[in-house]
Formats: sequence, structure tokens, C-alpha cells
Amino acid sequence: MPLEYLIDTFGDDMVLLMAGLSVGLVFGVAAQRSAFCLRASTVEVSQRVLGPRMSVWLVAFFAALATTQGAILFGALDVSQARPLSGVGSLSGAIIGGMLFGIGMVLARGCASRLLVLSATGNLRALITGLVLTVVAQSSLRGILAPSREYLSQLWVISGDGRDLGYVLSLSTAVVTWGAVAALAVSIGLARYRKLAWTKIFAAACVGGAVTLGWWATYALSQVSFEVFDVSSVTFTGPATDTLMAFVAERSVPLSFGLGLVPGVFLGAGGAAILFREWHIERFSSDTPMERYLVGAVLMGFGAMLAGGCAVGAAMSGGAIMAVTAWVAALSIWGGGVATSLVLTYLETVRRPSVA
Repeated sequence: MPLEYLIDTFGDDMVLLMAGLSVGLVFGVAAQRSAFCLRASTVEVSQRVLGPRMSVWLVAFFAALATTQGAILFGALDVSQARPLSGVGSLSGAIIGGMLFGIGMVLARGCASRLLVLSATGNLRALITGLVLTVVAQSSLRGILAPSREYLSQLWVISGDGRDLGYVLSLSTAVVTWGAVAALAVSIGLARYRKLAWTKIFAAACVGGAVTLGWWATYALSQVSFEVFDVSSVTFTGPATDTLMAFVAERSVPLSFGLGLVPGVFLGAGGAAILFREWHIERFSSDTPMERYLVGAVLMGFGAMLAGGCAVGAAMSGGAIMAVTAWVAALSIWGGGVATSLVLTYLETVRRPSVA
């Protein structure tokens, strides 16, 4: 069905919302079935293991990179005006915010996307943590934490072609595309070596595909719509704050891609969990202390807004379009996550009673 017909029938904003809902459903189902989780991947790396969780993350990441760059290469997508590539970007924000997000992600046992997926499957720890993360993110965007975020983000900024990693490294889109395809093949090989089922590998690839679908959907709509809106893709911290404000602070909220994305992910993940009988209630306990989750939520909420995205919004969506700040944020998230995992492992070893 032509996009022009949908826009004429339902209006620009409603079609944009429906696009976000559709992409969210795909991401939610795929993330739930693949157990996609960056936090678990960093834990494996800290243990010097390339295990199944790392395999899932690599398949998802390189699927996003290969399909997004392939769409650009063959003229189906143009992301030159996307926010991660245009205007001014903050390297200081990417570094500091990414590190904070990585630390918080390990403390809270999940990044923003993982918390949303787990919330939909009955995990009350993830639900409470996600709500705190969202409130802190809103405070960092427009509230009391906004001046601190703005100060840190201005310490080191870049603009123009310096925001495009392909340009900086003199890599053509074709080279990036086929390099990503090769890396995806290796990642699938690693996943099979780790005895991951083909269904889980396919679901991981669909996580990456949802990122590309988001870029393509918003770009395609921008080409036929009379309204001006950002070309964007899957990210969670910003859309989560918009969704929360829509419920608690505003009588009417402009419809957007992000406003459809978050409910879509929740419905997709929850539906998949119910269908495969994996929905069950999980609460805080002595082994999962609330204070650790809340500290993690605060660090992630502030860190995501400072870094310009969460583990998916920066590391996956921004990384897929070769944005320098996104790659720096992704590396910083990995660094913060691995370092925190190592520290926690050491502390647990120290506290463990010795056997006489």
C-alpha cells in the first residue's frame, strides 16, 4: 500500500506512530526470543569468554550495520540529515555518558531496551528500574540535571564531516557494507559454534533488522510527507520519557515514531513471552537488592541523555549509520560495563568466605 495513500487516509502523525508501533513489535518479539542483552555480553567479555550472549549481540549489531549500509549503498536510504550525522555532536558526552551508562547497565542487570523487554515479561524489578531511569532521563533533558548535562556535553564537540566515521576513516559505503556482511557471517559461525539454535540466531538478526527498518520507515515517510520530522530509528531513553509524559503530564501529546515504538516493544515482548509460556512475575529479593538497581537506573538515565542514546540508540542505531559519537559512546558503554563487571566479580570473591 503506497505511503501517500496511508498519509492521506490517516494523516502524517498517525502513520508515523503506526510505523513506530510496527518497528517496536518486530524489535520486541525478536529481543525477547533472542535474549538480546548488551549487559550480559559485557559480563561474558569480562570473563574472557565469547559465549552465546556475545554471539547474539554480534549477530544483531552486524545485521543492523550490514542492512543499513546496504540500503544506503543501493539508494533505498539517505541518513545524511539524521541527527547523529548532522549538526554538532559531543565526544565528551559520548565518553562520559557512555561510561556512566555502562556502569549503570551492569548494576541494574540490563540496559534500557532490556529493562523494557523484561518488564513486559513480568519482571517487576525491571519495571521499577525502568521507571526510575525514565524519570532521571527527563530530569537530565529538561529538569534539574539539565545544566550538568549541558556543561559536560560542551567540553568536546565536533561537527560537519567529522561526525561521519566512514569519512574520517576514508571508508566507502561499499567497503563498510561488505565488511559488515563478512563480520555477520563470522558472528553467525560463532553463534553456531556456541550451539545457538537457528531460531535464536534469526531472532538476533531481526533485532538488527528492526534498526534498519526504523531508519527506512522514517526516511521513506519524510520523502512523501509535507511535515518535517527527524529521520530516526530504534532508541529508548528519549521515547520512554515522551511516553511517560504522555501518561502523566500532558492531555495531548504530538504523535511520533518514538511514541509508538515503546508500546510496540512492550506488546511484542509480552506477547512472545505469553505465547512461549515464559511470562512470570519476578520481584526484588536479598540476592537482587533494590538499591543497586536504583543506582544503576540513575546512572543510565543521566548517561543516556549525555551520550545521545542508550545501548541500542547509540551503539546499534547510531553505529549502523557510522556516526562517530555513536561508536565512541558504544565503546565507552562497553568499557564501563566490562570494568564494572570485573569490579563486582572481585568484590564477590573478596566477600566469599574461605574454606578451611
